[in-house]
Amino acid sequence: MLQVMLFSILFGVAMLMVPAEKTETLRRFFEGANEVVLQMIGIIMRVAPIGVFALMAALVVETPSPDIFAALGMYGLTVLLGLAILLFVIYPLIVRYLGGMSPLKFLKGMGPAQLMAFSTSSAAATLPVTMNCIRNNLGISQEVTNFVVPLGATINMDGTTLYQAVAVVFIAQVTGVQFTFGDQLMIVLMAALAGFGSAAVPGAGIVMLIVVLQAVNVNPAAISLIFAIDRPLDMCRTVVNVTGDGMISTVIQRKVDKAAA
Repeated sequence: MLQVMLFSILFGVAMLMVPAEKTETLRRFFEGANEVVLQMIGIIMRVAPIGVFALMAALVVETPSPDIFAALGMYGLTVLLGLAILLFVIYPLIVRYLGGMSPLKFLKGMGPAQLMAFSTSSAAATLPVTMNCIRNNLGISQEVTNFVVPLGATINMDGTTLYQAVAVVFIAQVTGVQFTFGDQLMIVLMAALAGFGSAAVPGAGIVMLIVVLQAVNVNPAAISLIFAIDRPLDMCRTVVNVTGDGMISTVIQRKVDKAAA
C-alpha cells in the first residue's frame, strides 16, 4: 500500500506538470472512477450491518476475554477523549498563538459547521457550510477559504487519524497481538497516510483502517468488533476534521496578512 500511495502522489504531481489540455481525458477518467468507487462504498455500507452482525457474533464467541463489551466501551471513551483534547485544547491553542484569534470566537464561529458535520458524518456534505462559517464568522478571506477548505476536506483529517491509531491498538489487544516499538511507529505512519487518503464520506475511515491493520499483520476481519459503535464515533471525528479545516484557515490567513504587510 505504501508503494501504491507513493506512486499515486508522483503520478498526480506529474499530471500537474503536463499541460492541462493533454491530460483532460485522463482527469475525466479518474474523476469518473472516483465517483464509481464512492458509490461502491455507499452500497457496501448499506448492506454492511448484516455482515457485521455475522462477523461480530463469531468473534465474540471466539474471543478469550469475557469482558469484550466493557473493553469496547473503554475504546469508545478513549477515542472521544482524544477527539475532545484535539477540539478543546490543541486547536484553540494553535488558533490563539499561531492564528491570532480568540479560541472562543473560533469555536463559536465554527458551530454551524460542527453541527452539520455531526449530523451528516461527511466533510464533503458539510463543505458549503464550513466555507460559509470560515468566511463570514471567522473573517477569513475568500481566496484563503477557497484554497484551504476544499483541500482540507480531503487530506486534513486529524480526527480520523487519531481514531485509526486507537482502533488498531484496541483490536490488537483483543486478538492477542503484541506490538514492537517499530510496529507502533508503523501504526502512526500508516494512520496518518490512511487519514490523508480517506474519502470525505461517511464510513470511509473504517474502510481505510483495513490498510493500517494489514500493515502491522493484524487480521482485518477483527474490524467488525468496532463496527457496533463506529457511527457515533464517526460523527464526532467528522466534527474534529471540519474544525481542523477552520484552524488551518486562521493560521494561513495570518501568514498571508503578514506577507502583505
